[in-house]
Amino acid sequence: MTRNMSFLRNFFLCKCLFALTFWNHVNLSVEDTLFTSVSNNFPEDGSNQKIKSLPRLYTKSYQSEDKIDWVVIQNTTESLSLSEIKNDNVKKLVALLSNFRQGSRLQNLTLTNVSVDWNALMEIFQTVWHSSIEYFNISSVTQLSDIRKYYFDYSGTSMKALTMNKIQLTDLYFTQDDLYTIFANMNIADMTIADSEMIHMLCPSSKSPFRYLNFMKNDLTDFLFQNCDNLLQLETLILQKNKFESLRKVSVMTSGMKSLKYLDMSNNLLRHDGADVPCQWAESLSELDLSSNQLADAVFECLPVNIKKLGLQNNQISNVPRGMVELKSLEELNLASNRLADLPGCGGFTSLQFLNIEMNSILTPSADFFRSCPRVRELQAGHNPFKCSCELQAFIGLERQSGGKLFGWPAAYVCEYPEGLRGTELKDFHLSPLACNTTLLLVTALLLTLVLVAVVAFLCIYLDVPWYVRMTWQWTQTKRRARHNLPGDQGPVLQFHAFISYSERDSLWVKNELIPNLEKGEGCIQLCQHERNFIPGKSIVENIINCIEKSYKSIFVLSPNFVQSEWCHYELYFAHHKLFSENSNSLILILLEPIPPYLIPARYHKLKALMAKRTYLEWPKERSKRALFWANLRAAISINLPIASEANEFESD
Repeated sequence: MTRNMSFLRNFFLCKCLFALTFWNHVNLSVEDTLFTSVSNNFPEDGSNQKIKSLPRLYTKSYQSEDKIDWVVIQNTTESLSLSEIKNDNVKKLVALLSNFRQGSRLQNLTLTNVSVDWNALMEIFQTVWHSSIEYFNISSVTQLSDIRKYYFDYSGTSMKALTMNKIQLTDLYFTQDDLYTIFANMNIADMTIADSEMIHMLCPSSKSPFRYLNFMKNDLTDFLFQNCDNLLQLETLILQKNKFESLRKVSVMTSGMKSLKYLDMSNNLLRHDGADVPCQWAESLSELDLSSNQLADAVFECLPVNIKKLGLQNNQISNVPRGMVELKSLEELNLASNRLADLPGCGGFTSLQFLNIEMNSILTPSADFFRSCPRVRELQAGHNPFKCSCELQAFIGLERQSGGKLFGWPAAYVCEYPEGLRGTELKDFHLSPLACNTTLLLVTALLLTLVLVAVVAFLCIYLDVPWYVRMTWQWTQTKRRARHNLPGDQGPVLQFHAFISYSERDSLWVKNELIPNLEKGEGCIQLCQHERNFIPGKSIVENIINCIEKSYKSIFVLSPNFVQSEWCHYELYFAHHKLFSENSNSLILILLEPIPPYLIPARYHKLKALMAKRTYLEWPKERSKRALFWANLRAAISINLPIASEANEFESD
């Protein structure tokens, strides 16, 4: 008995397995026959991509025996892509899709180049809604007939995502609610309507399951979703390339979206005038893209307080105002392609980690950026018109101090000014510390000035420059007075054969030896001596100059006493000046006593030069040689004065 029961059980199991295998084979054959009804070679483009990436089992391309007009682009067990859907074949398409009830393996459907009436389009949507399809992509759609109210059945669907691209409506006069209500109330998670010139979208009539909405590249305005409280589950909203203008109204639009995390408002016409009316952003919003708008500095007064990632590139921002609302959660900020002149501080961005400030108007960025922004891990500051100067040296040092935090270094960091350094990478730009350190430069200049002053002072003292300046001044003053006193004078008249310059300590020799031997005897010589020929009332310097100018020669009695006399030095200076100014041979040097070189002061460098270059008469100690000495001296000063009778005129004045 037990053996019979076991046999019957095994027989029953075999029958069940056979029935299941047969039914599965029949089902696959039907699906394969339906899928391969017609095909033709058709190039795929971006609009024919699947909504969801799934394994591709096989693709067939051949002409159907039924001669249906659509084109099969992709045909697998899980994905189907058709093109050229028209009113002529829409019923067959609906019949085909009706076979894929829920539970079938077909999940992805793509329709391109669809040109049908409104009712036919809705019938396609309704059929897809009650099939096994989860991801429906329809693009390049032309609606041919009037749009009318359609009662859409949203129940019992497997749909998760709908993507519509390039929808063209030929009916320009219709009730807006008839169109937008269909899509606003769809009970799916993701919906995209892009590049379709859509001007409005209604708020869902009840709590919506939408998590993702993409309305990019349409004509939507600030009236979208105002006072809409039924998008409580919405997390991502993409509205780029539309016609929004008011940032405040956009913030009010999001205030009812309690789950919103990402909002893309790029490439619109957004402005914010900084009005007193506060902005009302969704508290859950953590990522906001406001790039490519018309926003200025006031935008920082209208930003979500809990934002973590903010895109403000390609706007009109010239400054990040201080005292704005603090964005303590902000981690990533993009300010590229604006009008900023310096790096912003992190006073309001205490959590900032990534900053992009490329392509602004920054000439010399601040070097203390990383000190004020200690949490920043990456700074993108390249492609700015850097001015390579001392102020930029500190910023260049940031690259070494930051440990590679400058993104794009060194290729993106190039000198723009001055003209001679244009194109030079910042890493190759170097200036000496002296050129860039003002304090060091001033100290160095001061030290050099002090050294120069000290050297000049030393040289002046060593060469007795003040004395020469004083004597030159006396000379010019005397000459000026002489011209004023005698306006018709043609120049000094020689009255003396020689002027005698000597030290008072050598006066005995001059009075006992020199004067008697020259002024007595045949051809007496008239000498100018300060004791008898200086005019009372005139300065000593003026008397010296007058005597030298009215004398044919100047006799200098040299001795150690001479070089110690200040007045002898004056007389030698003026006589030497006459020697060069009149180009005459008027100096006679008498060496009364030998002068050791070490006794001659440094300021007597003229005396040293004269004694080295000119022949001088040395007073002989032997009496036998003195006659020759006087003869040579007389010969040196022998000259006929213009008017001999005027010899004493100078004394009588």
